[in-house]
Amino acid sequence: MTEIPEWIVILGNFGFPIAITMYLFVRFEKKIENLEAAITELGQVIKETRRN
Repeated sequence: MTEIPEWIVILGNFGFPIAITMYLFVRFEKKIENLEAAITELGQVIKETRRN
């Protein structure tokens, strides 16, 4: 029976979850930036509304 090297087992166990996490961070970064801009704009609208 051929034994699988230990580093391949470690990569298999931890590499995939790390890759998925990095992908999701990059993908959601744009959405978070858009939400931040919308919240900032909403704050400005609320300030202008209070002045009137």
